[in-house]
Amino acid sequence: MKIKITLFAAFSLILLTKTAFSQQNFQPAAVPKKVMAKTITAKITVDGRLDEQDWKTCDTVAGFTQIEPNQGLPAAFKTVVKILYSETNLYIGATCYDSMGKKGIRVTELKRDFTISVNDVFAFAIDAFNDKRNNMTYATNPYASQFDYLSFDAQLKDADWNGLWKVRTSITDSGWTAEFEIPWKTLRYKQSDSTQSWGINFYRSRRLSNEISVWSPYPRSFGFDRMEFAGLLTNIQPPKPSANIQLNPYVLASYNKINKSGSATDKMKQKIGGDIKWAINSNTVLDATINTDFAQADADIAVNNITRFSILFPERRQFFLENASLFGPGLNGTTGSMYIYPFFSRTIGLDNGNPIPIEAGARFVSRSPKKNFGAMVIRQAGTENSPLTHFAVARYSQNLSKQNRIGALISMKSVAASALFSSYNNINSSLDGFFRFDKTNSLSVMAIHSSNTKAKGLGFAGYAQYLYTTNAIQAYWTESVITKNYENEMGFVSRQDIIGTTPGFVTNFRGKWVPFKKWIRALQPDAFAEFYHQASTGKLIESTVAIYPFWVLLHSGGFFGYSITPNYQYLTENFSPLGMAIEKGVYRFTRSSFYLNSDPSRVLSYSLFYDIGKYFDGRLVTFIPSLAYSPIPHISLKFSLSKNDFKSIGIKDTSANVSLYTFEGRLALNPRLQLNNLLQYNTQNKTTAFNIRLSWEYKPLSYLFFVFNNRNRNMIERQVEQDGIIKLSYLKQF
Repeated sequence: MKIKITLFAAFSLILLTKTAFSQQNFQPAAVPKKVMAKTITAKITVDGRLDEQDWKTCDTVAGFTQIEPNQGLPAAFKTVVKILYSETNLYIGATCYDSMGKKGIRVTELKRDFTISVNDVFAFAIDAFNDKRNNMTYATNPYASQFDYLSFDAQLKDADWNGLWKVRTSITDSGWTAEFEIPWKTLRYKQSDSTQSWGINFYRSRRLSNEISVWSPYPRSFGFDRMEFAGLLTNIQPPKPSANIQLNPYVLASYNKINKSGSATDKMKQKIGGDIKWAINSNTVLDATINTDFAQADADIAVNNITRFSILFPERRQFFLENASLFGPGLNGTTGSMYIYPFFSRTIGLDNGNPIPIEAGARFVSRSPKKNFGAMVIRQAGTENSPLTHFAVARYSQNLSKQNRIGALISMKSVAASALFSSYNNINSSLDGFFRFDKTNSLSVMAIHSSNTKAKGLGFAGYAQYLYTTNAIQAYWTESVITKNYENEMGFVSRQDIIGTTPGFVTNFRGKWVPFKKWIRALQPDAFAEFYHQASTGKLIESTVAIYPFWVLLHSGGFFGYSITPNYQYLTENFSPLGMAIEKGVYRFTRSSFYLNSDPSRVLSYSLFYDIGKYFDGRLVTFIPSLAYSPIPHISLKFSLSKNDFKSIGIKDTSANVSLYTFEGRLALNPRLQLNNLLQYNTQNKTTAFNIRLSWEYKPLSYLFFVFNNRNRNMIERQVEQDGIIKLSYLKQF
């Protein structure tokens, strides 16, 4: 309790103290920057060269301002942007000048939705409703890889949304150029007979010097998606929204072989299905799917979990990724190990990561500057191990004033042999809110109710999270609760029967506070704490206080640091991490962690995590090194090891070494033709998993896939499962 009071006092002091060691936040410009779009007079060929006459005569955008490393100073490397449009497309051309030419360019991967932080990047964000809340962002690197996402209030993000658009690039001795073609049908905008003004901003990352610059500046701590800081795109007159339908059928052939204890079974199957997307108007989209297939989705990367809480694996299936932010409000664990989601799409069509067939589904989404509504219905096929199941979820949110929002979500899982509604239902409802009081202070709240036909009593989960954000300090305080009877079969929580308190802060020392300025960009000491009481008894069952007195951010993008973490654990039942049986009871121990990351944009980069100290009634050393090698942008290789060395642990005084080896490889002829593979070996049960995927995007968002999976599931029974899959999809937009 003393630790808790001390942390609260420190936290309060930080918020009340006027810091002078970092540039302060600033308000949006009273008169935003403006750029005018021009109608084309001749055809534009998208080749990354900007050599048509229209490009030479249109207005230009220049005068970028640094966000990193020196907020407010002019960009050290010039960027020029031009904007054109036709009856069918919006065109944006950008020239990113570099005095080193090709030698100044850093690109480590060519995959779609590449990692922004390790590449040279040009991006732009469009707020077509000019509501200063929402945006569509499109980005590329010098080799024309595509990256896109949707953002709402700079708080919710559809990071895996894939729009239909095109980009090509060229590299010269003076830098690189990108040429974008965005169909009007990919954009969402209001219907108007007159010219419109849209919010817009442009972003450039020059990775060699790790410089980030933008056209319309914003405080470093806020991020690119804060559209109240954007400029204006004027003189834009898109066509009135018309019939906008995407058909995306597929055909698939697969071969499956299972070898168990020397006995083999195999089968072949063919499958057809697909999706249809109808943009009813600029605000409303209807999606339908039949015989949904996700054979091409990235495989989950296995982890060895030594904690007491559940691991959240990301959603990778495209149907569920679109508009995921509308259905996915919740506590995301970025400020602690607590996750609370009222709806989590991986509860549909998956059983411990293994696919369950989805026969059909539909999703309706309507978004506008004032309100948002979405509903989704899924029919999951019955199998030997899982009965026929229907899922339904509906979400409504209302925007209030400039930056506030309230919402509600309801979900239902119905298990039935033949009827839509059966004797067993799991029904859940939630209310949530997001309130941005000013530029630096915000509050997120949520309350969730759960009920089951066969449950004893009602369940409840909820949280309130306060965030304070400036360039000098980012701080938070979260209160959360999950009752013992809470059972949401369409959601996700990392813990059960918990009352949690999790405060924390990160500081950012720059300028005169930083030694060795040639190499060091910032000092970022920080601390956070987690206190968990059992909701049903009120007893303290876990507390951790992680203190990072030493954290150094380098100009290269690398970092190194140290943390010390005292732990208190009251196990209410036996706990068996990686097979180490630990008896229930009270444990106190302290662990120390060391972190080291090199510049991730270099040809050869590495990271090291070393964690040592007592662990319950014994000792544990965790060592996680990784090595990435990208000699050219077309080749990307990564090796990693997660090694846990247990000493005198648990009831049986066990000592053991458990290691997980991972290899990831990517070979890309270009951003549209790639070979990917994932290989993992776990020494705990001597299991291996291998996934290889060849993908060819032969036209935008139309793919040919070859997928091979090999899983050694059980060494005792010597069970090996293999899958070979060929899938062809075709997207046609009307």
